[in-house]
Amino acid sequence: MSMNLYPLIRPFLFAMEAETAHERTLDWLQRTQQGQVLKKLYAQPRVDDPVELAGLRFPNRVGLAAGLDKNAACIDGLAAMGFGFIEVGTVTPLPQPGNEKPRMFRIPEASAVINRMGFNNHGLPAFLHNVQNARIRREQGSGKGILLGLNIGKNAVTPIENAASDYVACLEGVYPHADYITINISSPNTKNLRALQSDEALDALLDAVAQARRRLNAHHPNKPIFLKIAPDLEAEQIRVIAATLLRHAIDGVIATNTTINHERVKDFAHGQEQGGVSGAPVREASNAVIRSLREYLGPHYPIIGAGGILDAEDALEKIQAGANVVQIYSGLVYRGPVLVTEVAQALRQTGQY
Repeated sequence: MSMNLYPLIRPFLFAMEAETAHERTLDWLQRTQQGQVLKKLYAQPRVDDPVELAGLRFPNRVGLAAGLDKNAACIDGLAAMGFGFIEVGTVTPLPQPGNEKPRMFRIPEASAVINRMGFNNHGLPAFLHNVQNARIRREQGSGKGILLGLNIGKNAVTPIENAASDYVACLEGVYPHADYITINISSPNTKNLRALQSDEALDALLDAVAQARRRLNAHHPNKPIFLKIAPDLEAEQIRVIAATLLRHAIDGVIATNTTINHERVKDFAHGQEQGGVSGAPVREASNAVIRSLREYLGPHYPIIGAGGILDAEDALEKIQAGANVVQIYSGLVYRGPVLVTEVAQALRQTGQY
């Protein structure tokens, strides 16, 4: 699915139900990622644009957002598309099927996707097996590897008051294998999950995470921890989150996840489906959250911008709003791997960090 092929392949994928196309694409990536011939159909040279952030060296400023490869089965195939960093998951301690199907819907008229997947994944042991077997993990230190973020969450059956135990269990599992870890408390598709963004709940969760990291650091090198937040936040909520991040020495923030605001898709087919909206409709809300975070966190705190990047201009808006690096997901669905190179080249030309 290179620059030339994706426009030809996309109509066939879009003729399928969205989740079916998603699964078949991942299956194909998994089958081809260790070969050399078919891999050339989607492989692209990585744009060299290194930036230091949260103690890590990002090869370039374009990453893959979590959610596409929940089970970490396609790390090498995705890495071949030219990303500077890849985030996989969300993984939960136990396997879970997620919400009932259908649960993913494209809205091409709005360059959007609605999903209510519900953290469907094979569980932590299977996830770690895939991470450890990814070729890029064996290449780290050779100058060929890219950064790998591991995104963790809670099981749906775990009461929200016990959520910290799930996050700590996942943190302990992924810590030796991650370049950075993301705490996902912002999916709208797990009941009550976003309640963890409130003042007392977030304080308790990040305190548990910070304590667990101190224990883990006795045996492993320190790993940066990021918090992924929602775009549907009031100014005071963002201020509280920023203060809590600083208080617990969390290394960075990812802004943002999907939105529950369906205003921009409500008039299209599937626009009223329950779930989080990604793609173009979330762009402005994401940028607003990034601007507020930069104001509250100061000029040097690491921010990863995500949400609504469909072209290079969208990515530049994220950087101008205050993000240091960016992530894409829905844009990859609509544009294909060429978007990675397009955005990476544009950000390199700005020279703006």
